Amino acid sequence: MARQSISFTQPNDEWLKSQVDTQEYSSKSELVNDLIRQARKQQIEIDWIKAKLDKAENSGFSNDSKEQILAQAKS
Repeated sequence: MARQSISFTQPNDEWLKSQVDTQEYSSKSELVNDLIRQARKQQIEIDWIKAKLDKAENSGFSNDSKEQILAQAKS
């Protein structure tokens, strides 16, 4: 595992310490890694939504019914 040295603002450091103190996490490193994993997962979801929006914007107008459009979106 790669080691890094990072600095936190005082409020962020206090928040990290409080999370470790509640024994939700065993260390600040574990907490920071979990936050990064969550951010990466969120970015994947955002990228998926953006791709869907781009596809929709580039598809033009449709004469399909609401039901047909919904069925296409679900597929």
